[in-house]
Amino acid sequence: MNSDRVLRGLQQAPHRSLFNALGFTEEERRKPLIGIVCSQSDIIPGHMELQRIAEAVKLGVAEAGGMPVVVPAIAVCDGIAMGHIGMKYSLVTRDLIADSTECLCKAHGFDAMVMIPNCDKNVPGLLMAAARCNIPTIFVSGGPMLAGHVDGRKRSLSSMFEAVGEVTAGKITNEKLLEYEEKVCPTCGSCSGMYTANSMNCVTEAIGMGLRGNGTIPAVYSARIRLAKKAGYKIMELLEKDIKPRDIMTKEAFENALAMDMALGCSTNTMLHIPAIAHEAGVEINMEYANEISDRTPNLCHLAPAGPTYMEDLNEAGGVYAVMKELTKKNLLHTDLITCTGKTVAENLEGVENLNPEVIRPIENPYLPNGGIAVLKGNLAPDTGIVKRSAVAPEMMAHEGPARVFDCEEDAIAAILGGKIKDGDVVVIRYEGPKGGPGMREMLNPTSAIAGMGLGSTVALITDGRFSGASRGASIGHVSPEAAVGGPIALVEEGDIISIDINNNTLNMKVSDEELAKRKAAWKPRAPKITDGYLARYQKLVTSGNTGAILKVPDID
Repeated sequence: MNSDRVLRGLQQAPHRSLFNALGFTEEERRKPLIGIVCSQSDIIPGHMELQRIAEAVKLGVAEAGGMPVVVPAIAVCDGIAMGHIGMKYSLVTRDLIADSTECLCKAHGFDAMVMIPNCDKNVPGLLMAAARCNIPTIFVSGGPMLAGHVDGRKRSLSSMFEAVGEVTAGKITNEKLLEYEEKVCPTCGSCSGMYTANSMNCVTEAIGMGLRGNGTIPAVYSARIRLAKKAGYKIMELLEKDIKPRDIMTKEAFENALAMDMALGCSTNTMLHIPAIAHEAGVEINMEYANEISDRTPNLCHLAPAGPTYMEDLNEAGGVYAVMKELTKKNLLHTDLITCTGKTVAENLEGVENLNPEVIRPIENPYLPNGGIAVLKGNLAPDTGIVKRSAVAPEMMAHEGPARVFDCEEDAIAAILGGKIKDGDVVVIRYEGPKGGPGMREMLNPTSAIAGMGLGSTVALITDGRFSGASRGASIGHVSPEAAVGGPIALVEEGDIISIDINNNTLNMKVSDEELAKRKAAWKPRAPKITDGYLARYQKLVTSGNTGAILKVPDID
């Protein structure tokens, strides 16, 4: 076992003395060393209760004959980081989490790992680490938050962001805004709609790295504690059978993940994370392939903000497995793949039923005939432009309008809330990509401001930054190449007509090739916005500008 190098033999006597210092007995040291990577934090609502999950996992591991040790993983709350310099740090933590977890695993000789993530970059970062380390690993997330209630309707964090725009537009009072503040986030857990955290936790279950319920059992339910104990039992079985992440996360498993992504209507951020996780597992996924899967996979769920249902409703309807069961009716999943249950997908889905066809549409009656995410291309986005199709109003599936150009998020928000954006406009926010930001900020504030101002069905937004699952409307992000490397989005001028056709996967500006070439010749790189600290180092490393897939950086000596 891996742990032999720290626990067995004459040369390991000093190591054993340190385990003695940790309070481990000789009897415990004879057992497999199981690393429990816990992302507990007092600054993130989705992580504040993860210590309880870790204690349950420890109990399960110990009961099943393992030696559990808890180690930390960092995370950022995207909601708290939103709309200021903090958001420049969010995406980069994904790779920091992967790197640091790999370090902890390799340095201490873990035989297997249980990952306890919950929020946005924490889940993909730990999945990347699992693929790199490739020792038996299972995931058990902290679970989603329950929805809040205002005026007899379920609400979530995106409602809070939109309420700010509603106050500015005079649609609600400051007193009503305060009521929203007090009610929309009522419990611990990852925010209650199909945002990035819940999207990635559902993808983890669909790809086979988490047990049933990993993505949907609410954080406050005792079933979540029972799930954590079962994960502790199961990791010992995976170790005995030598089932590793790369045995589970195959090319076909990533195809299943993408199909589930489309059926659920997940966050556009999954189009950043799934290729990055696949890359670590030795599988290459391009965005054209995502469109192929989207074209044949119907959208079965309209979870908030796309619709009125929430993660708790998906859980009661049968969860991720019930959606998977619907997809198997048209042979849209590979069902012979091994999973962390020790069984195949087909075996996992035996006896599973869709318990609420209003929450999970039967495959014969989908919300959309194709997937919830679309990848657009054109002269404005030669590589990628990602849109959450399931959250776009029908009248905005095709749209043309004049560009309103902003070189940062803050300027765009000021214009939106200042009433300077009109029906038909296309807001363009650039220099917010991984290199240009740096850090590729998420543009939830501007999309929420547009919705709150009552412009969600008449104004589009395009950016080389990111969008969350919380964004709705014709919001197209991840536009690549980004402005900072001279991508066409850097060449858009005020008033240029932008043409969006989501059904036909196109994104173009109505400017001649000759004019674009002239603008390209005159374009000059902008001076870096960040001059010191970690972000300055990160900005120097990011070289590809390819926001549609992996943020490739050169090796460091």
